[in-house]
Amino acid sequence: MRKAARPSPPESIATARAARLVRARAAAAPGATAAKPATPPPQGPGVREFLAFCRIEAGLAKATIEAYARDLRDLWQFLGEKGIADPGGVTMAHVTEHIQQLSREREMEPTSISRHLAAMRVYFRWMHAERKIGKDPARLIDRPTKWKRVPGTLSIGQMRKLVEAPNPETCGTLWLRDRCMLELMYAGGLRASEVGALKINDFNETLGSLVVLGKGSKQRVVPVGLPAIQWTQRYLRDLRPELARFPDGRDQHRLLLSFSGRPLERVAVWQLVKKYAAMAGLQDVHPHTLRHSFATHLVVGGANLRVVQEFLGHANIATTQIYTHVDRERLREVIWQFHPREAVSRAEAKRGKAR
Repeated sequence: MRKAARPSPPESIATARAARLVRARAAAAPGATAAKPATPPPQGPGVREFLAFCRIEAGLAKATIEAYARDLRDLWQFLGEKGIADPGGVTMAHVTEHIQQLSREREMEPTSISRHLAAMRVYFRWMHAERKIGKDPARLIDRPTKWKRVPGTLSIGQMRKLVEAPNPETCGTLWLRDRCMLELMYAGGLRASEVGALKINDFNETLGSLVVLGKGSKQRVVPVGLPAIQWTQRYLRDLRPELARFPDGRDQHRLLLSFSGRPLERVAVWQLVKKYAAMAGLQDVHPHTLRHSFATHLVVGGANLRVVQEFLGHANIATTQIYTHVDRERLREVIWQFHPREAVSRAEAKRGKAR
């Protein structure tokens, strides 16, 4: 039996098919220009090799490497405008002029300029060590002075409002994941990238602890309290199996998953924290606010600064010391209680009032 002939497609569909065929043939033709990638490749001599060194040998975090790539792209764009293509021709004056441009023309904050300078210093130091340049043009440049800002923190009551903001009535089916995420961030002082990178095996419900992969791929073990443990257990039991329903391994064994079953990215964590802060009536709250609040509440409660340093994963305790600002009242009480002249003066004042 002869098969019936298929009806010809409408003219618009046929035209679209023909256009796709022409584009495919043009792309396959010799000398065809490849489509531009979404993210431009690193610019400048040795930048690609330097970033590979940062990733493989230095073990820097993905976010740091991406920031270095952007900063060095800006540097070589500036040098290209000056007609400089050879890294050996870069002088300290060029680096200084680029920093001044970032400050005056682009009006960057000192923290961003300091990161740009850090990227340039490490890059030129690596180039010099690899003998790609004879002299390091950034070795004598000091970092710009940065004001030590007091980190924004939430009170205990505000933190309670924030972590309790996810609810099944107004937040949909993912409210349980979001409650688990907020509880873990506050219980362990986790960064946005750290909570997103947690794997299922990193959570030990018996010991009540997390294995956290921090900056520079350094691991630390952080104990978490009972509320975080209970909400994580509930999420793993009631919601995560539903999110990890795809057998293609897209979940990468991560603890927190999106609705599509993929790992929860750092940007999504930022958006969720902002969302629930607005629901709780809180302003100027971001993921690091939970980390600051965690450390601040520990210090106010009398925790040893070295212990807080271990929890946060700070390499230098000077970074942790910024949290001592919150305990002014406690420091004042220590002076009143233990300083000999203060104690005598207060005792005399009490006797005067008694008379």
